[in-house]
This record gives sequence, C-alpha cells and structure tokens, in this order.
Amino acid sequence: MLVEISIDFLKKEIEKVDAYPDSFPIFEKKSKIIPLKLYDISSPTANILKQEMLSLGGDLVVHKNVVNCKVEKTDVIFLGTLKQYELLIKKIEMQKYFDIPRVLKELQDYLEKRKVESIETLWGKKLNFNRTLIMGVINVTPNSFYAGSRKEKIEEILKTASDMVENGVDIIDIGGESTRPGSEPVSEEEELNRVIPAIEVIRGNFPNLVISIDTYRAKVAKEALEKGADMVNDISGLMFDKELVKVIADSKAPLILMHIKGTPENMQQNPYYDDVIKEIIEYFLERMEFAESFGVDLSKVIIDPGIGFGKRYEDNLEILARLREFKSLKKPILIGASRKAFIGKALGDIPPEERLEGTLGITALCVLNDVDIVRVHDVKENKRVIKVLEAIKCLKHS
Repeated sequence: MLVEISIDFLKKEIEKVDAYPDSFPIFEKKSKIIPLKLYDISSPTANILKQEMLSLGGDLVVHKNVVNCKVEKTDVIFLGTLKQYELLIKKIEMQKYFDIPRVLKELQDYLEKRKVESIETLWGKKLNFNRTLIMGVINVTPNSFYAGSRKEKIEEILKTASDMVENGVDIIDIGGESTRPGSEPVSEEEELNRVIPAIEVIRGNFPNLVISIDTYRAKVAKEALEKGADMVNDISGLMFDKELVKVIADSKAPLILMHIKGTPENMQQNPYYDDVIKEIIEYFLERMEFAESFGVDLSKVIIDPGIGFGKRYEDNLEILARLREFKSLKKPILIGASRKAFIGKALGDIPPEERLEGTLGITALCVLNDVDIVRVHDVKENKRVIKVLEAIKCLKHS
C-alpha cells in the first residue's frame, strides 16, 4: 500500500515510523518545495543561479531568452526546499558580482525573518497570533454599506459591544465615517463627535477589551488613543493625513496598514492592475519604509490587502486565492471581506443583508490560510466557524 502523506501531518507520520528524533528537522527542511519569485534580475545572474540550483537538485524558472542573454532582465522563480535554499546561500555568499549580493540578501531575509507572535497594544493588552482573531465592526455612522453595522445611539453601541464580547470577539473596531464606494468624507469634528463617546462607553464597560479606531485622521486617532483606543486601523496607508504617521510613532500604538487605490469617493471608478499581488506587496514595502522613517515600530504593523478598496471583482478573488503570498512580508494579516459587494456578485447579485453565508465561506478560507485577523459584522456566526476549523488545525500542530 502506497499513501501520499499530507504535508501538515508529515511530522506525525515520521514519528510513527520511529525515526531518530534528531533527524526530524532535517526531513522537514527537505519535505516541501517553496516557490520564491524575485523580480528584475540580470540575465548573467539568472544563468548563474540556474546552474547553482540545478546542482543542488532544485531549479530556477527564467525568461526563455536568458540563456543567450537576449534579454537584459528577467523575473525568476526559485523551485527549492528550505534545505536547498540554505545550501544555495552558502554557495553564493562569496560571489560579489552582478545581482548576486541582492539575491543573497533577499534569500537571507526570507529565511531569517519571522512574523511576530504577538503585539502589545497601547494600553498594555496583548494580541496573540496563535489563532485567527475576530475584529467586530461597529460603525457609528448613518450610511455604512451594511445597515446592520450602523449604531448611532450610545445604548445600541453598548448593547452591540456587549453581544460581541459575549460571543468571543477579540477586537472591536469603531469607525465614524463611511468608506463605502462613492462616499464623501465627514468633517473632523463630526467624526470626533461620533467615535469618542463610543470609545468611552465601551472602554468604561469592558476595560480588558482591545479597541481599534478606524480613522485616517491624525487628530481623531490621537484623541481616540487618549480616550482608550488600543490601536489604529487606517484605510489610507498613512496617505490621507500626513500627520497620522507622527501620532503612530509617538504613541507606539499598533497600526493596521491597508492598501487602497484612490479614495473612497473615486476608488471604484475603473480600478486597474497589471499584477494585483505584486503591486499590493510593493505598496506595503514602500508604506512600511515611509512609516519606519518617522520612527514607527514595524513590529507593531498589521497589513490589510484592502478587499473592495479600489479593486475589481476579479482582484478581490485573486487576493483571497493567493493569501499565503502576503506572508512573504512576515507581518500579521487582516482580511476585511464581511458582506462586501464581491460576495454579493459571486452569489448572484444579492444585497448585503443576504451575504452572511458567503462571508462565512471567506472566513473559513482565511482560517485555513492562517490569516491572523478577520474583520466581520457577525461575530457569533464567524466565531463558530473559526472554532471548528481551529480545532481541526490543532491536529496538525499537536
């Protein structure tokens, strides 16, 4: 009998074989091909890397005209195991010509950097990323795209927060301005009048709860943090208000850095990407470099690819199909897809009120891809999906 072993259960099966325990890490490093793509490598460098990978039993995908150097540059895809990458690094460490030093650094960074296991918030709470966390949405607005998330009165804000806490929410995200496609901004004063009372009442009743302020304005973020918010969720990637980066740096609050193309008012007016995954990853690298230059602690940055924010239907689907590629950034990942329009389209153009089941499908996909946080409207239902899948996933790590 010959059985193909699930890679997630390889360690358990090795144990059943009763192999020598010290050999387990060696086998695991050899067990899985990890495709790695690197952009804009010179043809001479690609030819050298091709031969080195072949000599190690791996391979390198290159442009068809690299071998005769008829193209100056090429993207390359490494096909190797962790063990082969370790050996490749040793082989090219002393090669200081062409693009090899850059390749060496990229490979070393990939192998050595680790995503943080937890983040401490401004008010001393801790987000542990050993499971998928739930961020519940409370929109203190009259016009958010899903009517069920609109909570304007203090009594209903507190009731909603109480229900979320009872059903196992990890973070509550409070927003005072709708960012639905086509929405216009409200005044800073109006946003403050909406969110500050909400933060105060939730903080007063739930002192141990993690609260996020959903804003791109520096003044709103600063006052919200002073009143009890733990972190900032910025849809603009620090682009709409140039002072916000200073608030984040000074406060040392965790930051959710989201990708957006355009503004909420115009973002869905014919957005276009040549390569949506590449362009979003480049955006994050540039935005994190910008943030770090102002003193932001990048170990407290969470990334959000921005489902529905300047994305076509097919872009949203591709982001979700390729979630694991964002893990190359070694940052916690947040996905906010709850009840959004692309779910409605996939289900036959149904309204937000009928998109719960589609949302739960996305949440399941996120859990199976080890997404760190899902931002949802329906805490109870999403929590149940997560609990079942986390119970199954525990078998992989036990």
